[in-house]
Amino acid sequence: MRKIFLLLICLLFTIGITAQSFIGAWEGFSESKEGLRIRTVISFADGYHVMSKFEADSGKFITTNGGAWKFTGDTMTQIIEFDSSNPDQVGSEISFKVLISDTEMTIVREKIKYIRVDNGLPGKLQGVWLMSGRIRDGKTQMRDTAKPRKTMKVLSGTRFQWIAYNTETKQFMGTGGGTYTTLKGKYTENIEFFSRDNSKAGLSLVFDYSLENGTWNHKGFSSKGVAMHEIWGVRK
Repeated sequence: MRKIFLLLICLLFTIGITAQSFIGAWEGFSESKEGLRIRTVISFADGYHVMSKFEADSGKFITTNGGAWKFTGDTMTQIIEFDSSNPDQVGSEISFKVLISDTEMTIVREKIKYIRVDNGLPGKLQGVWLMSGRIRDGKTQMRDTAKPRKTMKVLSGTRFQWIAYNTETKQFMGTGGGTYTTLKGKYTENIEFFSRDNSKAGLSLVFDYSLENGTWNHKGFSSKGVAMHEIWGVRK
């Protein structure tokens, strides 16, 4: 009986380790050479992830990268789909050791401790989305999401980030991110960093949104005050 009990304990312990999920958002802090506090945010959804760094106090954008990911044993493997600082990395595969618990994650080579921000809840838009069309002057204009030019959004339960890039040319066009809410048909973005204009940090944008058959309709005004109606599809 003692042997059976010990085997059960070992089994439960093993299940507990393998059950840890990366899905959701994580954040960690470090210090630049100039003594500035740097905030790093990583969001994981099924199949894709995004990492961004920006100044914690000012929101000044520093860098972002991301793409596909998988985790085996204690090793994270990523295929880089975009990289604002090092475009030559696009298309490459990198692997590194990661330690994870329910609330903390450590990328061993970085020696930075990341704290879980959320586990994919409560946002109704959690997941990975690709811009698949726009409605202008009442006319729907769809785009082929299989082409190398992409605009992608990765959303955790509380955080969002969009990224515009081209996998063929390896060009990075821009990104922005922060927190979001989905309440009573309103999707609100609270911008914490914006690569094209650092002054947009702190801005909140409110949109009408609806979900139907895996399609996200997104209507309101951009950060420049331009009317927009976007169509987003789930990335598979």
